[in-house]
Amino acid sequence: MSFGTTSTIASLNGCVSSLQNSIRLLDSSISILDSGVHDFPRIKKVLQCTRHFELISEPTLYAAQTALADEIGPEVEHLLRRVEQHLAKMERREKALIAKSELQEGRLQQKPSLASSSSAASRQRKSGLGGNVQSAEKLRMLKGKKERLAHTIERLSLQAGHKERQLRMTMNYGAS
Repeated sequence: MSFGTTSTIASLNGCVSSLQNSIRLLDSSISILDSGVHDFPRIKKVLQCTRHFELISEPTLYAAQTALADEIGPEVEHLLRRVEQHLAKMERREKALIAKSELQEGRLQQKPSLASSSSAASRQRKSGLGGNVQSAEKLRMLKGKKERLAHTIERLSLQAGHKERQLRMTMNYGAS
């Protein structure tokens, strides 16, 4: 009996030892799984997909662009007509100002020759320089006015060009 008990004890010791090894392996596996899973709620949140943009089909996009162009088109056309009218008005004003400036220059160039030939101008020179001072003052005022008008013309031309570019950009955006 002792031989049977010894072999049974030996086989049971082997089973116990194998069972203890299995328990250690399971404990190790559990700790590895626990360390891998303890951060699982945070990982789930990080990996959660968030849609930032709605994806639409190309025909839907073209239909929306067409609807927008149909909605905005008449207003843009109206604004373009107004800009064209304003530009035409500015061009007419520019031409009128240039003609007026040239007329004033012509008058200023003719005044000294008239003043030297007239006897009244020679009498004014003898009596004092009052007429020349007035003429010089008027000349200075006219030159200042000419410079201001030239500056205004340039500024208005730049503004008109800027508005044309803005309208072209708006039209290009609406057309595409």
